[in-house]
Amino acid sequence: MQNTALNILKTGNNVFITGSAGTGKTYLLNQFIFYLKSRNIIPTIVAPTGIAASHLQGQTIHSYFSLGIRDFIDEYYIESMLEKKYLQTRFSKLKILIIDEISMVSPEIFSSIDKILRAFKQNDTPFGGIQVILSGDFFQLPPISKVPKDKRFAWQSPSWKELALKTCYLQEKYRQDDNVLINILDEIRSGNVSTNTYDVLNSRFYKELSIDFEPTKLYTHNVDVDRINSDELAKINNRSHIFKYKSEGSTNNIEKIFKSSLVLEELTLKKDAVVMFIKNNHEKGYVNGTTGVVIDFDKESNLPIIKTTDGGVVKIDLEDWTMENESANIVAKVSQVPLKLAWAITIHKSQGMTLDAAEIDLSKTFEVGQGYVALSRIKNIDGLRLMGLNDSALSVDPLILHIDDRIKAASKKASDEISAVSSENLQNLFLAYIQSIDGITDEVQIQKQEEILKSAKKLVTRSLVATHLQTKEMIERSNTIIELAENRGMSKGTIIKHLALLKELDPEIDLKKFMPDEKTVLLVKDAVIKLKEQNNKEDFSEDGQLRLKPIFEALDGQVAYDDIKIALW
Repeated sequence: MQNTALNILKTGNNVFITGSAGTGKTYLLNQFIFYLKSRNIIPTIVAPTGIAASHLQGQTIHSYFSLGIRDFIDEYYIESMLEKKYLQTRFSKLKILIIDEISMVSPEIFSSIDKILRAFKQNDTPFGGIQVILSGDFFQLPPISKVPKDKRFAWQSPSWKELALKTCYLQEKYRQDDNVLINILDEIRSGNVSTNTYDVLNSRFYKELSIDFEPTKLYTHNVDVDRINSDELAKINNRSHIFKYKSEGSTNNIEKIFKSSLVLEELTLKKDAVVMFIKNNHEKGYVNGTTGVVIDFDKESNLPIIKTTDGGVVKIDLEDWTMENESANIVAKVSQVPLKLAWAITIHKSQGMTLDAAEIDLSKTFEVGQGYVALSRIKNIDGLRLMGLNDSALSVDPLILHIDDRIKAASKKASDEISAVSSENLQNLFLAYIQSIDGITDEVQIQKQEEILKSAKKLVTRSLVATHLQTKEMIERSNTIIELAENRGMSKGTIIKHLALLKELDPEIDLKKFMPDEKTVLLVKDAVIKLKEQNNKEDFSEDGQLRLKPIFEALDGQVAYDDIKIALW
């Protein structure tokens, strides 16, 4: 099905990719992304959470679509978005949208994306007429809702049906390192769990694991997670460091930020504490969900220094959580250390993670699918220590069970249809689609682009070389910042920071080809001069640097933040 699915994607159809853990959903998407990039087409990749977005080097849905803390939008908000030039630029370049972990996207968010793209593309066909690829497994948990709702899944949005999706249900297992665990997960998905599965799970109760680290603890309720984390912190005989939030804005808006995010009013840390990041910062090398250990505290700032599970070391700065009004002006801000204790985390929070080992308590499962999600986090059964299992722990949503056969039937239909097309006609369809979205079709150019992409991938693995120096190596091969970002497999914002650092280290470096047009540069410089003359205290940071926001506002939002940053080099 992998090759068949790739062929369906190449024809430009809207596609829903699904399948259980280990069936190669991410591998398939990476194949398609490489195919597109080698033809000079840059797909937009988004996901509902930072940890999920990091799998494909994408960004969060809320960030890309400028949703802030909203779960749904109205016509007034869309009108305010349409006035933003930087959003017009962003969405004008959007040709292909990939949404990963679609099971975690609510129907309201899914419909909001549809409305935004129809408005910006001035095209009333679904999602403004672009190709949409959705990937995920609806046996995973749906998004958390503050109030009970009849419709919780993206496929229950009217926008889903209008997309006329081709379905690709991947079933062949590519991660065959543990057939025992795979069989357990398959039985849970089928709704028929055997006595053998219960016997295997019972054998994992309070199991001593052959590992040299403490396994992540997965629990169903926040109250248990908080209790375990507090107990574990108390066991550490090191000095406590207490971090309290700072804020700007009305009390009401500050409360809304706390309710809609993971930021804590007060956080106590010690050296050796296990922590999780609760904010995305690709430049520093972490996303919401990255875990690590406190190895020290900075002697000047007292802020923690974290060693992440992948071996990176991060010196923490305060991060900001903001709330914007309808005009995209910040009306409230909370500043705090972007961490929480993480010896234990909730099963909901674990979605999108892969764990070497886990201690899992399913004695209080309250939602169907929690057992499946928890067990599918680990790589093999040897990494499981089970602490509890109730009667509903291995049940799945009957609605998902009901539609699963329909999804498989839709996949077979799509497979049969594409298989009936001759090889020659398929190649013509592939070519026609690439031409329709202005991709390159010359084989020599494609081969050259493939070599660039492969060399960029090798650069990423050379972790001993500073990331900004890896970016420097790619400058000559890239004509625009977008192209440079794609060649590096990084976000545009990260590349801009790298280029700014390179300019600071070497003022003679030639970055002219990345600059905005001369008129834009002059507008920015004039605005800077006027703001410095006005000398309003709130326009400057604590270190005396002019903030970007007053420049953006002085230019009536007509120059994107990224262009302002570049013009200031």
